[in-house]
Amino acid sequence: MRRSALAAIAAIGSASLFLAGCSKADDNKNENGNTKSAGANAATKGIVNVSDKKGGTVTYEMADVPDSFDPGNTYYAYMYNLSRLWARPLMTFKPGAGQEGNTLVPDLAASKGVPSDGGKTWTYKLRSGLKYEDGSPITSKDVKYAVERSNFARDVLSLGPNYFQQFLAGGDKYKGPYKDKSDKGLSSIQTPDDTTIVFHLKQAFQEFDYLVAAPQTAPVPKAKDTGVDYVKHIVSSGSYKFQSYDDGKQAVLVRNENWDAKTDPLRKQLPDKIVVNLKVNPEKIDQDVMAGDAIDLAGTGVQASTQADVLTDPAKKANTDNTYGGRLVYMAINTKVKPFDKVECRKAVQYAIDKVSVQTAEGGPIRGDVASTVLPPDIPGYSKADVYATTGSKGDAAKAKDQLKACGKSSISTNISARSDRPQEIDAATAIINSLKKVGINASLKQYPSGKYFTDYAGVPKFTEKQNIGLIMMQWGADWPSGYGFLQQILNGKAISQSGNTNLSQYNNKDVNELLGKAIGTQDTNERNTLYTQIDKKTMDDAVLVPLTYFKVLLGRPQSYTNLVSTAAFSGQYDYLNIGVASK
Repeated sequence: MRRSALAAIAAIGSASLFLAGCSKADDNKNENGNTKSAGANAATKGIVNVSDKKGGTVTYEMADVPDSFDPGNTYYAYMYNLSRLWARPLMTFKPGAGQEGNTLVPDLAASKGVPSDGGKTWTYKLRSGLKYEDGSPITSKDVKYAVERSNFARDVLSLGPNYFQQFLAGGDKYKGPYKDKSDKGLSSIQTPDDTTIVFHLKQAFQEFDYLVAAPQTAPVPKAKDTGVDYVKHIVSSGSYKFQSYDDGKQAVLVRNENWDAKTDPLRKQLPDKIVVNLKVNPEKIDQDVMAGDAIDLAGTGVQASTQADVLTDPAKKANTDNTYGGRLVYMAINTKVKPFDKVECRKAVQYAIDKVSVQTAEGGPIRGDVASTVLPPDIPGYSKADVYATTGSKGDAAKAKDQLKACGKSSISTNISARSDRPQEIDAATAIINSLKKVGINASLKQYPSGKYFTDYAGVPKFTEKQNIGLIMMQWGADWPSGYGFLQQILNGKAISQSGNTNLSQYNNKDVNELLGKAIGTQDTNERNTLYTQIDKKTMDDAVLVPLTYFKVLLGRPQSYTNLVSTAAFSGQYDYLNIGVASK
């Protein structure tokens, strides 16, 4: 769902960061004084409307609500992206187009992590002079506490990933800071002084710098933490702080006066105010984006009802960006819901689906290529393959029925879940239902809101089993740009949790688990990528998920905003770190 040339970091805080040839906001006016378009896909190639102009309000809109604004309790790529405005992790990603946006740079840390003991120990030094919004100092103990609360209190904060819990030495025994009342905390995270933090792992983790780029390493002062209610009074370590938070409706951020640019070469603190409006009608979001008045926070792109109008109008199309983002649209097959505990029944589903009809329901090729592997083409370890190939990718009813027969079934009744505020996901699920019906698999659609999809519904194994939800619509982006960053949380049996679960298939294969562990401890990149390819093949042989499309997003680019660039680090979304408001 998420994601080193350090010599460039000093330039990131200045205009020298921006690529040559990108449009400057102040020099990009037409004869009427309005901002000219940089052209279709301009933000996939460079930064559009480059400007250091301060002032104004940047508005984000979303059709539903995020899982959480709490940096330790979120797992959507757009919240990883946005949360950097108020929460600084140890590492983050360099603002830049496409794959350049995958470059790791230090954020709260002064430099990259220093590994020792073959990659089992990682040490970070914090920058000097760091402060919270109230002027109090940020210390390494606050980073340690942030990791403990986000990974070891799953009964309280269950929405984020649990990599640290899985890999830190003693992580399987530590009960978390809400149950452990001592000041010591987890002994495998050490803070020898206020600016040093040391992580001791139970096995080598060669991509650990990527892991600490997650918002879970953004500092949280223990004295101010109120558990699940911390979201109501988040203490900012970034360039903006919360002025107000109205749960489910709106969040307003303003400048953090105690943020110091000298401690932060990444952020520019351009707008006076940042407004996040929630529960906005999707079509209205499209209208506001194309009018230049808002940004689509979720980054899912224009609606199908808007797409045709945008693509047939040259002026509107010129203000769009169409890009991959390391994402896969797929349907998980729940191995704990009978009869999908049998591989033959799962294979029947694989053969039955007309993937072209799903692609069409999502908006056509501009929304993604037909998929046949777990790893998308822009993630290391991808290897072209199609275990369940059908003519024209339109399904094969005869092969599907043969697999049903081998499974001992002539028909199956089940349910399929999708997110109620994502019309294209619902349309895709409907296309799947129509395909399955032709071979005797009768699936009924169950719709649930995005904000609770993983906490209350699809991500709660007991709920899916009780409700006979055998098929689950899903879209997944890499936590960081590697095979491990993509595969771990959706395939490793250790990632299965009772709430906030993202291994929706409840896949727990010993070979896959071991290959994932072997891969992350392998220093040679090519060897690691070969192991990721093997994991992909084994998963497809077990038929536990149906790849539908390699997702592409069609973003509307609001002309009135500056420093817009589509970044691979956050699934092709615009980088939210330094967006400003153009002169009008």
